[in-house]
Amino acid sequence: MQDVASLVTQAREGRPRAVARLISLVEGASPQLREVMAALAPLAGNAYVVGLTGSPGVGKSTCTSALVTAYRRQGRRVGVLAVDPSSPFSGGALLGDRVRMSDHASDPGVYIRSMATRGHLGGLAWAAPQAIRVLDAAGCDVVLVETVGVGQSEVEIASQADTSVVLLAPGMGDGIQAAKAGILEIGDVYVVNKADRDGADATARELNHMLGLGESRGPGDWRPPIVKTVAAREEGIDEVVEALEKHRAWMEERGVLVERRLARASREVETIAVTALRERIADLHGDRRLSALAERIVAGDLDPYRAADSLVEGLTES
Repeated sequence: MQDVASLVTQAREGRPRAVARLISLVEGASPQLREVMAALAPLAGNAYVVGLTGSPGVGKSTCTSALVTAYRRQGRRVGVLAVDPSSPFSGGALLGDRVRMSDHASDPGVYIRSMATRGHLGGLAWAAPQAIRVLDAAGCDVVLVETVGVGQSEVEIASQADTSVVLLAPGMGDGIQAAKAGILEIGDVYVVNKADRDGADATARELNHMLGLGESRGPGDWRPPIVKTVAAREEGIDEVVEALEKHRAWMEERGVLVERRLARASREVETIAVTALRERIADLHGDRRLSALAERIVAGDLDPYRAADSLVEGLTES
């Protein structure tokens, strides 16, 4: 058993090994998970969470690394949660993002963690919300969450981040994707990376056009900016940071930041409750109560919705 209080104290002091152990407890659904979350709750809520998403190959890791450099120049502590595809053999993360961000490995003001999706859809690992809280409580001023890169369905980051950044690149079909529902509807800031390639200006124009279609923004509403970058050379990254800061200021001024964080907390509580209920239902397989309900459904004495209501009532009362 880990000494959670000691780990939290060490994490607050910036000791990466303590942060790693706390995230491992979270990721492994340790029996000490509740103790960890209880210890972290009063310490979290200060970090600015930025999500970066986009199709594979647009340069998310390179852009994330460049943002780390920019924030470190400002003296901010930065946490990076890089969600990688799961290994088909071990189930662990492939660590590709951590390799690309190796330039920051020796910086005590930066903590980088790769997490495996482990089959979770939406571009994030299931433990991402708790891992973000660990980095927040550990004193990170900014937490960058880079999603796995699975395409249009990768929209879960919008529910976990304060600000969502959508990356595109010329020549990758992103202009066509802009016309479709999904990933290109969640951005607060859009980045056309690899802007030194042919077609970057056209991609930015088409994206701007698509964002304007069906727009129902009122006076003072946020209009997502489009920033062109060459992240590999850190060109345009300061403009991205400026756009992020403007969005944060706009959210704070209008109370949107608090609303987003309240919604995020509500979803997290709901997810934990539903997961616990699902686990209790799974334990019922072979239980006489479930078999009895199934028999009544087959006999036509009961419909499956009433049976489910009866099961849920029984579980919540027990």
